[in-house]
Amino acid sequence: MDNPFKKIIHHHGVPDVLKEKILGDIDAIKLTLDIADLFLVKYPDTVGSLLSIDTSKKKNKNNDK
Repeated sequence: MDNPFKKIIHHHGVPDVLKEKILGDIDAIKLTLDIADLFLVKYPDTVGSLLSIDTSKKKNKNNDK
């Protein structure tokens, strides 16, 4: 099987419409990954750390009494 990218004539450029479409698709994928990372990784970690801070403060108050 031949590599189709080697068949591109070197002195011809890729059409601007195709470049814009590919870059737009890449940006959409990156945005999706960033949103997934935010809600699936960072948000639960933040909530977990806030809850653990609250419980540690309550434990310290109980120990102080």
